[in-house]
Amino acid sequence: MSVELFHALEQLEKERGIEKDILIEAIESALISAYKKNFGTSQNVKVNIDRSSGDVKVYAQKEVVDEPISDFTEVAYEIAQKIKPGCEMSDIIEVEITPKRFGRIAAQTAKQVVMQKIRDAEKNIIYDMYAEKVDDIVSGVIGRFEKRNVIINLGRTEAIMPPGEQTPNEEYRHHDRIKAYLLEVKKTNKNPQIRVSRTHPGLVKRLLEFEVPEISQGIVEIKAIAREAGSRTKIAIFSRDENIDAVGACVGQKGGRIRAIVDELRGEMIDIIKWSSDPIEYISSSLSPAKVVRVDINEIEKIARVVVPDFQLSLAIGKEGQNARLAAKLTGWKIDIKSESQLRATIEQELLNYSGNYIDNEDEIDTDEYDADVDAEEYIEDDTMGYETDENYFEEDDIEESQDVDNKID
Repeated sequence: MSVELFHALEQLEKERGIEKDILIEAIESALISAYKKNFGTSQNVKVNIDRSSGDVKVYAQKEVVDEPISDFTEVAYEIAQKIKPGCEMSDIIEVEITPKRFGRIAAQTAKQVVMQKIRDAEKNIIYDMYAEKVDDIVSGVIGRFEKRNVIINLGRTEAIMPPGEQTPNEEYRHHDRIKAYLLEVKKTNKNPQIRVSRTHPGLVKRLLEFEVPEISQGIVEIKAIAREAGSRTKIAIFSRDENIDAVGACVGQKGGRIRAIVDELRGEMIDIIKWSSDPIEYISSSLSPAKVVRVDINEIEKIARVVVPDFQLSLAIGKEGQNARLAAKLTGWKIDIKSESQLRATIEQELLNYSGNYIDNEDEIDTDEYDADVDAEEYIEDDTMGYETDENYFEEDDIEESQDVDNKID
């Protein structure tokens, strides 16, 4: 075997990152298979390639005996002393059995095996390379379409983006460069299977980390993300430094940072809100861009009842309920949104029902002394109003008028 082969192996090591020793071991294994196949033997043989000269030699392990019965497994003591001086009877020694025409046969037989070893080594390298990038962004070029799957060329390998990971209404075209979120890498009989996504919330998170240095430095923290891919994303952020505005850092000067992310997501709207440990403040911010009048919470059942101005109701709910849905997903609270007029009507009806129970239970009631016309406007403006359970209970200060009615009935 020529020295040129070693130069070729060194070139492969540089270009593909496969160690030369791994390739030489693969060649030696291939040569053992070639020898057994072409010379019809099952004896225990060993192939050695000289790293400096490239010479290939085949050795067989044989037992030292006085009179050999089988030349394949035994060697005479006198011959063994010439091969390995000082050996004794019953020792196992290596005897060279390299055939004269072995070089040509071995090269032909070993070629496919060696190429397979190279492919296997490349698979492992590719797997290790992309296994480290799981939960990160990869960039590639759209190469082709298989059924409804988008195949992305990453350079050394390909990634698959299934239909469920494709953004609705996003158009994918041949040769378009695209960024995607790496979900998982699996080993297969062929190349590693790499699955990517354009819908995962992690894509938005990683894009923000790339665009906003304060996030990558740990000054600004992403607390939560709620996303409906292709339409809208809400992101709650928090600044560990009081002197740094978290929202301003993410938006950037003249909106430059957030605009770059919107462009990459092909027009998807992004709401950046300030995270707060106070659930009332957090829920109020989560409904942005709508303005909230007040928030009443039930911490046990994690239900929030939100009041917004009449003209902001549709904005707070959003198209097909999207804004409210994303706010609930972002905060982890169930959110019930009402306008001021809806709440006023509800309060008036509940107060009438409340006082009506007493009227129904008494046979002699002077209706002239009872006035159920409660000013609901004052009730809405009362900061002491609060919901304790899902049954819309009111606190004591809010039902004093009803207690006065009770006193009159008594």
